Amino acid sequence: MAVAPPVTGQPMATQWMAAPQAPPNCPPGLEYLALVDQLLVHQQTELLEAFIGFETNNKYDIKNSMGQRVYLAAEDTNCCTRNICGPSRPFEIKILDNTNREVMRLERPLRCSTCWCPCCLQRVEVQAPPGEVIGYVKQGWSICKPKFWIQNAAGEDILRIDGPCFTCSICGDVEFDVSSHDGSSPVGRISKQWSGLIKEAFTDADNFGVTFPIDLDVRVKATTLAATFLIDFMFFEKKGNEEKDAPGMLS
Repeated sequence: MAVAPPVTGQPMATQWMAAPQAPPNCPPGLEYLALVDQLLVHQQTELLEAFIGFETNNKYDIKNSMGQRVYLAAEDTNCCTRNICGPSRPFEIKILDNTNREVMRLERPLRCSTCWCPCCLQRVEVQAPPGEVIGYVKQGWSICKPKFWIQNAAGEDILRIDGPCFTCSICGDVEFDVSSHDGSSPVGRISKQWSGLIKEAFTDADNFGVTFPIDLDVRVKATTLAATFLIDFMFFEKKGNEEKDAPGMLS
């Protein structure tokens, strides 16, 4: 009996990262972060959004440096909020592991982001597991360069993030430096990676790289990951396929 030749050219299923043993005092689901010093965040392309500009819920693949999926992130925002408020919309992002368990939840209220309203700037609450706050991402007031603080559950500053004066991604990466809370020691980086001319021009599906020390507390790693989503919405999300890049915090 003839044997059928193997089928080639079909996409391979994404491999999930194997679940490691949880270190002591680790929130359930964050044990994956204990073994990584780099995460790749890939926003999925939505065809409806690309062709007609109808804003859909964002979805992201979160992978390790070997391309193994660590988490899936899915925005949960209603249609009216997405299409009226655009990138400034409040959001809830649920982060799931390979068993479809929600291990993290990110909540962003409706607030200002411009330097003209310093009393009501952006803030994201990070919960792991959902309902238990482990940290915050807080926007710092700045005119020329974006600035954020990574805070613990008590609201104390742990790390700071400093972005460039121009966040326009023209044929190159846009880098946000992560350092100690006083800015004296580099800790890591959040990089918005250039995705190619076609993808950059016609979609808002962005790619990010996040680096940090492997021995950094998993709660701080999770909060730094949350900062990536806030940065994406504030500087790289499009409304109706229109670019919103602008110098510093003046937009």
